[in-house]
Amino acid sequence: MLTQLTMGSVRVVFVFSALFLAFRWTDISAQINCVMKSNTSCAECVSNITCLWCSRTQQCLDYPVQTLLPPHSLCPLNDARWGSCWVNFQTLIITMCVIGGVIIVSVFICCFCCCKCENFGSKRTDEHVEREAEIRRVRHEERKVEMRSRHDEIRRKYGLMKENPYSRFENN
Repeated sequence: MLTQLTMGSVRVVFVFSALFLAFRWTDISAQINCVMKSNTSCAECVSNITCLWCSRTQQCLDYPVQTLLPPHSLCPLNDARWGSCWVNFQTLIITMCVIGGVIIVSVFICCFCCCKCENFGSKRTDEHVEREAEIRRVRHEERKVEMRSRHDEIRRKYGLMKENPYSRFENN
């Protein structure tokens, strides 16, 4: 049982070490590939996605993945090409910032307009509810006055109306 467990762990370690060496070999071969393409053309260099072309020095360099953007000491941004030869990093950064800014501003404008329209709709609804309440109140007052006049007519008809409404009824 112990030998089977040991053999299994040796296989796992062997597989992981083989994968590590394969990835490391790919990195080394990519670096060698990029350096070998120096003093060629930009199109040949940027055909490999791990390579960066510096048009000032005419060198094909390994792209510095750790820093995200190539440092100025390696290659100035306006001379660095990656992915395509006609776009430099400086133009790419400015374009992406402008596009990102436009997207953010348009999202804020949409949110503002939606909130404003929602508030406008609720104000309109509130005004409608207030008008309906006022109409109901006016009708209620009209009915109240009408009922009072009917009750006064009935009291007059049966002689229950007095000049002073606070005096006691007298039995005749």
